[in-house]
Amino acid sequence: MLIIMREHVSENCIDKVVEFIKSKGFEAHISQGELHTVIGAVGAKTIDPRNIELLDGVQEVIKITSGYKLTSRIFKEDDTIIEVNGIKFGGGNVGLIAGPCTIESYDQMDKTADELEKSNVKIMRGGAFKPRTSPYAFQGLGEEGLKIFRSVADNHGMAVTSEIMESSQIDMFEKYVDIFQIGARNMQNYNLLKDMGKVTKPVILKRGLSATFEELLLSAEYIVSSGNKNVILCERGIRTFEKYTRNTLDLSTIPVIKKLSHLPIITDPSHGTGLRDKVAPMSRASVAAGCDGLLIEVHYDADNAICDGAQSLYPEEYNMLYNDLKQIAPVVNKKIY
Repeated sequence: MLIIMREHVSENCIDKVVEFIKSKGFEAHISQGELHTVIGAVGAKTIDPRNIELLDGVQEVIKITSGYKLTSRIFKEDDTIIEVNGIKFGGGNVGLIAGPCTIESYDQMDKTADELEKSNVKIMRGGAFKPRTSPYAFQGLGEEGLKIFRSVADNHGMAVTSEIMESSQIDMFEKYVDIFQIGARNMQNYNLLKDMGKVTKPVILKRGLSATFEELLLSAEYIVSSGNKNVILCERGIRTFEKYTRNTLDLSTIPVIKKLSHLPIITDPSHGTGLRDKVAPMSRASVAAGCDGLLIEVHYDADNAICDGAQSLYPEEYNMLYNDLKQIAPVVNKKIY
């Protein structure tokens, strides 16, 4: 349930309400708004809400029927804004992340970073551990890839995001990445989600291949309720009966999630389409629909990439797209980073 405190209530009143709900077996999560403080009471216990409404400073108690509470727009009315290396996601900001599908070598990452730096890229993506459908496909360079990535990014003043596969890798990833990424196949790996709640760095959570909006928000709830409020949701396409594109990029996710949740929502048009010539139009459409960021695959030699070259832009194509997005964003009251 959510406990809405009166305007400009004292800290003493808030502390007493928190103490009361904890004594009843609930966890307390506090969200400070401009006028109201909202306290989320999370737990499987039951309590008569009238007992809470009688406490000093309480304006209203709202029972939440959906499973996601802390990620809901009711709990926190204002957008959550997440900033990494000067790039903001949420609150009218559109953060851009670009880079190759996978880390192949120092030379490949360095050449790509050289080109991306010309387009003001401050956060670079790249996979060191690759969850592939076939066991015979390239699986990534592992920790050696992360070392290469960190070195290249530091030389170019960039932040790093890469996909983590399991909880045992957290300590390793902490040394190299600035943003953890959870892929579509791990969206419902609940042990990993809970452990992501214990890290302090932001987490990009991708929507599963056939996940509903509620399931996506419930997965985010695992992370937030475990202590990490810095979650960026990502629409990366869902599986439908259409086979022309790799996936179906569901842009309705953007307005729906922005209504239901305060968390930023970005899109991945590279995985969402799987086709290089479809990435730019779907990126433009994503910004027009109100997304808070884009995750785009870019490779300096895309046609010869080890992994997913067909859906990766060349740097010059990305630069053209970047210039397009700078023109589209102000039309929908957005700012491109």
